[in-house]
Amino acid sequence: MALILYYPKETIFSMNAVAGALETDKTIKNTDIFFIRKIDVLLKQIESSFHSYDIVVLGFSIFTTQFLEISKLIKKIRKRFGNQVMIIAGGPHPSGMPEQTLRYGIDVVFIGESENSIIDFITNLQTNQDYRRTKGIAFLDDNKQFLYNKKEYVIDLNQFPPFPQINARFGSIEISRGCPYKCYFCQTSFMLGTIPRYRSVETICKYITIMKEENLTDIRFIAPNAFSYGSSDGKGINLTKLEELLFNVRKIIGDTGRIFFGSFPSEVRPEHVKKETLNLIKTYADNDNIIIGAQSGSQNILDACNRGHTVTHIYRAVDETVKAGLHPNVDFLFGLPYENEQDVEQTIEVMKDLISKGARIHAHTFIPLPQTPFSKLKGTKITKKAQIFLREYNFRGHVYGNFRKQQKLVTKTRNLITHKTRDKWVFEE
Repeated sequence: MALILYYPKETIFSMNAVAGALETDKTIKNTDIFFIRKIDVLLKQIESSFHSYDIVVLGFSIFTTQFLEISKLIKKIRKRFGNQVMIIAGGPHPSGMPEQTLRYGIDVVFIGESENSIIDFITNLQTNQDYRRTKGIAFLDDNKQFLYNKKEYVIDLNQFPPFPQINARFGSIEISRGCPYKCYFCQTSFMLGTIPRYRSVETICKYITIMKEENLTDIRFIAPNAFSYGSSDGKGINLTKLEELLFNVRKIIGDTGRIFFGSFPSEVRPEHVKKETLNLIKTYADNDNIIIGAQSGSQNILDACNRGHTVTHIYRAVDETVKAGLHPNVDFLFGLPYENEQDVEQTIEVMKDLISKGARIHAHTFIPLPQTPFSKLKGTKITKKAQIFLREYNFRGHVYGNFRKQQKLVTKTRNLITHKTRDKWVFEE
């Protein structure tokens, strides 16, 4: 059996988790896995695999913003190879809209966390068992009816590696999963739960030791909110556990290694940016910036989004970050539901204030996402004043991000989620 994983940069972390999970199973850890980034190479690999393998499986992890583009690729694959290749998919969009995903030509969807599911699924395929009995997957039956084998388990991060080692794809280490805040525009809480789960310091250090042996000593972490690592409810700060983590990582990688914490690919909530947390960054880490999730400068909009922090928290976070000698990069979302002209003006004024203090603005455009309370709400049109601000301050270097590209995706994505996009084709046997 060949497992071919489409491996663009947007989904490398999720694919690393899948491949790492497969390597923990003794009977299937030597499954031949191919990590392919370019589409032309992907098509060649599929075709060549038919000559060497009895079963060829192609795997995708898909964000909602990628779905329409990926669906065109799947159409091309089906037209060229038909049912010779089994296509599976997981990630945010398939988990949020599994039936729609299946009706675009995908055979099996993995819903939510898939470490256990992918092991069971591959085992069933390799032992000629019925893969449809795998827990945690959805598929269309022989009559094209949607079926979902619900799973009852929650992943313990300590049972699985953050990346594959046999297949050697090292990268950022996921240290926590789940988020208690339930922001209405974000999928994390609704897909992965509101009770945070953590990789233990011991487990994290085990994999950092492996990276050190490979001379990989730039260490980055994945977490919805980095400063909440180790807290009992995910809303507090556990300084002891944070320092234990950073101290032990530094001990492993030494003075020549680098730790990046609270910066890409993670961020921190503004109310957790305090002198004490920033001191840990200054003592143990090497990043010169942190990413602060603000999202709006209007308290009305923050409340409408269920953010759970105030505008005052945002100002304090930026002030403390600058005082600590770090650069604050602050996330803001434009076009949120319920946002009116006054909310936009307040947000622009807040951003100008923060820029004057030394912050950079990471601008985003609201895109509705499946399984969130805002999934079927129409975002607001970005005002002319906001457009002028973004263009001018982007030119000056004070604003960055993919907000222009995201603006072009808003209508298509909303139509996709509200089912207004008609399937131009449905794969039929």
